[in-house]
Amino acid sequence: MKKSELDKIASKIVNAAFDVHKEIGPGLLESVYQICLIKELKNRGLKVESQVIVPVVYKGEILSKDFYR
Repeated sequence: MKKSELDKIASKIVNAAFDVHKEIGPGLLESVYQICLIKELKNRGLKVESQVIVPVVYKGEILSKDFYR
């Protein structure tokens, strides 16, 4: 992917986050911001996946703890 394409996607993400914050303000649970941001990103034409499991690999070995991003 070209840098210009990545810059466009990054701009959409940052602007979406600002719009969510402007709309609902501070102090809510992370899960509220997550669902609003997902909706905003999809509205901007981005493909979004939520709570994707990311395995922890240490020195080539997959450890028994998954993280979500």
